[in-house]
Amino acid sequence: MRTKESTATGINQILPWLVSIVRIAIGWHFLYEGLVKIVGGTWSSAPYLAGSKWIFGSLFNAMAESTAVIGIVDFMNMYGMMLVGAGLIMGLLTRWASLAGAIMLFFYFVAYPPVSGYTVGVPVEGNYLWVNKTLIEFLVLSGFIFLSSKYHFGLDRLYNNWKEIRVRKPVPDSLPDGKKKLDRREAIKDLITVPALGLFAYAFYRKRKWDSFEEKLLQVDGIDANSSETLLTFNYSSLADLKGQVPKASIPYTDKDGKPATFELSRIVMGGNLIGGWAHARDLIYVSRLVKTYHTDEKVMQTLALAEKCGVNAIITNPQLGRVFQKYKREFHGKMKFISDCGIGLDFQKGIAMSLAVDSDALYCQGEITDRWADENWDDREKRTVAQRMELLGRGLDEIRRYGKPAGIGAHKIEAIKVCVEHGLKPDFWVKTCHSHNYWSAQPESGWKDNMFDFDPEETIRFMGTLKEPWIAFKVLAAGAIKPEVGLRYAFDNGADFVCLGMYDFQIVEDINIALDTLNQIKERPRPWIT
Repeated sequence: MRTKESTATGINQILPWLVSIVRIAIGWHFLYEGLVKIVGGTWSSAPYLAGSKWIFGSLFNAMAESTAVIGIVDFMNMYGMMLVGAGLIMGLLTRWASLAGAIMLFFYFVAYPPVSGYTVGVPVEGNYLWVNKTLIEFLVLSGFIFLSSKYHFGLDRLYNNWKEIRVRKPVPDSLPDGKKKLDRREAIKDLITVPALGLFAYAFYRKRKWDSFEEKLLQVDGIDANSSETLLTFNYSSLADLKGQVPKASIPYTDKDGKPATFELSRIVMGGNLIGGWAHARDLIYVSRLVKTYHTDEKVMQTLALAEKCGVNAIITNPQLGRVFQKYKREFHGKMKFISDCGIGLDFQKGIAMSLAVDSDALYCQGEITDRWADENWDDREKRTVAQRMELLGRGLDEIRRYGKPAGIGAHKIEAIKVCVEHGLKPDFWVKTCHSHNYWSAQPESGWKDNMFDFDPEETIRFMGTLKEPWIAFKVLAAGAIKPEVGLRYAFDNGADFVCLGMYDFQIVEDINIALDTLNQIKERPRPWIT
């Protein structure tokens, strides 16, 4: 039967091993993070700092704007993590390594605390509320700062034992040898850090070897792919190439007090179809589900935040996404404006009510609604005439204006726009498709097949040129069938004041650069710009 003394002895023997394993594990994490950043060659702390919103957010944001400061911060992060990790694995200068590591973790924590609204834009693998792995590692390293080396194995303990033997006074030869010189068993325990470091080196080598093999495999026969770049690295490398902010113009409208007002809008507006899962992928029936799976709430807000950094200040989408938009606006404090298409079935009035409920900044009648309501051959179950439907559309515009919001009309068919004009409807802005038929799947003679969205480009350009209201062109790339440099030039050249462009996060910076180049190249065009 074991006594309390023997149990305590067993615990005392196991405890140093457990403490050493915890220290080595945290060191492994630090060392690998540092080495990956160094070897990758493109990592930067800039996007991380730029996205911080908490108590030190303004300081971190200011640091992100200075190239010199970012250079220093990056150097301290990469090599600091590497040195802290090596020190913790080997148990060398453990207190100093723990102090340095704790300071780094403290700043990581306050930059993005696990509190609602402050983790947006940072990829996380779990769910946290105040306590996350950063805080846990911080607390553990804070403990190591004050923990004597005699309680865990490492080079510090080995050195301290050796130093204690050196300063000990001579003792009689009759004493055991273990009292005169360093105990070999204890020394072997302290040298456990050497195989731990060797194991790390081997694992790192194997990982790099596999990454190299994977990269070569993906490039066979011209295949290209992004390998193991993280989101932050990818975003920063793109932002570093950003040529400028998207210019803006103003849409005049009447506020809720009946006074003239302006609605500032960037020349490029985010399209919400990709975020919402409406991919228009033609016969690739799985793509919409794939897109929706990719765009989690976190990913949507990361995408909006990146677009904002490029100067895009609005997104056009369905009111059903109002929940995510409000989360972005209220928790992340985003400035992106929400332009709702009021597309709830074919019920414009219901769409208006839902759009107002989620506090949309501007509203318009979805193109599909306008197309059908303006078509005298449309099978209206309520047996309304075109005139009655146009009157209903007009009442919807008045309802939007009563709430002091800009009110617009959208359409795919230019005939629908003509019907609206004939019935005296004057929106604050138009949302009309605009693209050429210069792509292989365009088949005007075959009718609607979800592959063509402007049935008569020439007439669209001609008639829209006669209207004085601002024009937001959409489907300018024919849902991915036309290259951005071609589609954007075509829309802006032919009269569009703004372009709605559906973009994944990894496309935003490239598309914005293309848009800036395009806008700079346009000198004259038949329809005056809205300024």
